[in-house]
Amino acid sequence: MYTIISGTNRTGSNTIKIATQYQQLLKEKGIEARLVSLENLDVSTRNQAIKSLEEEILVPTQKFIFISPEYNGSIPGVLKSLFDSSDIQRAWWGKKALLTGVSTGRAGNLRGMEHLTGILNYMKVVVHPNKLPISVVTVLLNPDGSVKDEPTLKAINQQLNEFIEF
Repeated sequence: MYTIISGTNRTGSNTIKIATQYQQLLKEKGIEARLVSLENLDVSTRNQAIKSLEEEILVPTQKFIFISPEYNGSIPGVLKSLFDSSDIQRAWWGKKALLTGVSTGRAGNLRGMEHLTGILNYMKVVVHPNKLPISVVTVLLNPDGSVKDEPTLKAINQQLNEFIEF
C-alpha cells in the first residue's frame, strides 16, 4: 500500500496541491494511494486520532511519499510531531519513502529533505535517492492546483516510476 503524506497543517497549501497531483499520477499508473493531510490532526500527543491513523493507514503502508514544504530551512514541526507521537516501530520501521520538497523560493526545500532523510533513516525507513525539489511552486501550478509545468511533470513521473520499482 502507498500513502502520500502532505507534510503541513496549513489549509489550502501548495503542499496538498502537489500531494494531490502525486495521487492522480499514481492512479494513472494503476496504483491507488491514500492521501493523508495533517490539517486538523492533533499530533501534540499520542491520542485516539493518531492511534486510528496508525491502524488504518500507517501500519499497513509499505511505501510512503512525503511532500514537505520548507519551513525555516527544514520541515514543518507538525510532520516531526507526527513521528514523535506515533508508534515508531509499528508505523515506520522497515518501510520505504520517497521525498519531494516544495517551496516558493529557489531551493525546493533541499535542506529540509536532508533533515527528513536523517529522521527517517533513524526510524529505519529506507529513503529513495531521487529526492525532488520543487522550487517556485506558485509559478508551476494551474488555478485548479494541478502542475502545468511539463518539465516538472516529467521529473515527477520519472521519480514515481523509479519508486514503484524500488
